[in-house]
Amino acid sequence: MEFIQHLIVGAGVSGLAYANALQQAQAAGAAGADDWLVIEQLDEPGGYCRTIKQDGFVWDFSGHFFHFRHPEIEAWLRERMPDQEVLKVNKSSSILFASERVDFPFQKNIHQLPREDFIECLHDLYFREGDPDKAETFEEMLYAKLGRGIVEKFLRPYNEKLYACPLSHLDKDAMGRFFPHADIADIIRNMRRPDNSSYNAHFTYPRGGAIEYINALLHDLPDDRVRYGHRLGHIDLEDGIATMQTRDGTYQVEFDHVISSAPFPKMLDLCGVDYDRDLYTWNKVLVFNLGFDRKGANVDHWVYIPERDKCFYRVGYYDNIFGTDAMSLYVEIGLKKDAEVDVEASLQQVLADLAKCGIVDGHKLVSWHSIVLDPAYVHVNGPSQADFRERHAELSKAGVHCIGRYGGWKYCAIEDNIVEARELVDSVLAGKADA
Repeated sequence: MEFIQHLIVGAGVSGLAYANALQQAQAAGAAGADDWLVIEQLDEPGGYCRTIKQDGFVWDFSGHFFHFRHPEIEAWLRERMPDQEVLKVNKSSSILFASERVDFPFQKNIHQLPREDFIECLHDLYFREGDPDKAETFEEMLYAKLGRGIVEKFLRPYNEKLYACPLSHLDKDAMGRFFPHADIADIIRNMRRPDNSSYNAHFTYPRGGAIEYINALLHDLPDDRVRYGHRLGHIDLEDGIATMQTRDGTYQVEFDHVISSAPFPKMLDLCGVDYDRDLYTWNKVLVFNLGFDRKGANVDHWVYIPERDKCFYRVGYYDNIFGTDAMSLYVEIGLKKDAEVDVEASLQQVLADLAKCGIVDGHKLVSWHSIVLDPAYVHVNGPSQADFRERHAELSKAGVHCIGRYGGWKYCAIEDNIVEARELVDSVLAGKADA
């Protein structure tokens, strides 16, 4: 039976970042970093960070833009795609409210609303009820911090469309640093001195799409260390044996460590761990990539749509990133995890709703592609996080380490996965990860 010290499950950002960190550790003389293998169930790398090139359009599986907080990570990736033009973009985003454009974030730009809506939001902000420090759910936190008007005109409808669940099902910190908090002073100040900066005020994007970052992560890895068409079938935690399934049959390997970015509940199933499945909930997202015959609005990179009579919650403009002359959109629809998906019917509804929003106006659809992301957004709440911590520790003691947005059952940025993978390598090689 083959022995693999580090069996890496998934050739996405997290898994490939872990493999690269092992190679860097080996080059620095670290012991135990030279024996590793990446397995990927698909026939290609990238996971959700894949790119479709069709009829002259460049689309991702969804809007995958890198917001770097660590310049050295950005520089390291760029060194590994020297022939790729990487665009650095100052983000422009807005909210479509009552058919008018309002700058994002909504709560800092209520002065741009129609007069009566503005007065209602300002009044409810000042006379808001509740204590944010005592809030337990995302819903309670929003009402206590920002008041009924702001919540019900944007934050509640938009986020319920995105997460496909009531906001009472989410923890107050479900979005972590990614939620654009603002107090009364911030909101009033913004009326005279606009400052809509956020964690993603700037982003980078390669001409070849998000897959170029995956190619950069593959750049230094030996081809024979990444095996495609290999599905993890079962993990024996007691004996440290992983069973793989391929087109040619099944085989087993012994391991010291398994590093997985697969959804955490799936890993619990593969490891035979008993748990309450009702604790782990998520939504899925139907994404349409749409190419049209001519240009549309030339302002934003993406637009938020809170109105419940529109099926999508966000529309992004690839053409405004690339500076191309034909409108190229991604459109995202949040769905419950058990929802049936009718792609053709949904496409017709999307086109009708784009027309209602004024995003398309007599445009001809010349190319399209769809994908269902499942899971898309995990529902972060107290019970699931408490169970996650317990089960995660149990798996780690057996040498199974779950990382990334889905392995770590959290909301995070793509760069965060690289940072987490590097930190885990340091911990594993130091012998601390199983403690």
